[in-house]
Amino acid sequence: MFTSSQAIDPAPESAQVRALLQLRELILSGELPGGSRIAELAIVERLGVSRTPIRAALMRLEQEGLLQALPHGGYVVQTFSERDIADAIELRGTLEGLLARLAAERGAPGVVLAEAKQCLDRIDAVLAASALNDEGFADYVALNSQFHTLVYELADSPTIARQLERVASLPFASPSGIVVVQAHSPQARDMLVVAQDQHRQVLDAIERREGARAEAIMREHSRLAQRNLREVLAGHVLGHTPASMPAIKLIRRR
Repeated sequence: MFTSSQAIDPAPESAQVRALLQLRELILSGELPGGSRIAELAIVERLGVSRTPIRAALMRLEQEGLLQALPHGGYVVQTFSERDIADAIELRGTLEGLLARLAAERGAPGVVLAEAKQCLDRIDAVLAASALNDEGFADYVALNSQFHTLVYELADSPTIARQLERVASLPFASPSGIVVVQAHSPQARDMLVVAQDQHRQVLDAIERREGARAEAIMREHSRLAQRNLREVLAGHVLGHTPASMPAIKLIRRR
């Protein structure tokens, strides 16, 4: 949390980014639960920053779908149906598939391909363990996010990448929003091994300039996230929601 002395920031753009990240974290951590009303002034006082970056952050989170503007001022934290989340993941897979196809058809830069291969080698090293501890799982999440970003870079399509960024900002729709019932179990590690094989296959398809194959693999890759989310939601029904995923409370049950 920022103190009042930190509220004076010579870089307004930096202050806006910090406000956005902090406010998003308050929502996804459950500190601002689904359905709760929030006002601009209350958030200004809570975060200790000026109204301008807070106003920009609130508007951005409304665009992302995490907040809904109220007719007479203020916002309410959105909740999502299971279908909303499933559709967001499906849309993410569709856009990622399109980027993978474009990367294959346009011819990917060799330097970025090499960087992507190095990233996958590092993931292989993480998955060499029979099960993952907290540090290993965090390393996988970070490297997985890096690989997906490199795939976007291979396509060189800022227009599609911007739309993908908006979709991926929803809870659980991001490539880094990996959910598993027991992150430390051998089953979780096995699931990540399957995902890693898909990473290898899509990169191979891009390098061979097989656009249709690259697109199909990337779309199938997103469906793995769908399956894992369903398993976590099933655990949520039984009262076993992982403490590390409070944002799951934003999902309305049928």
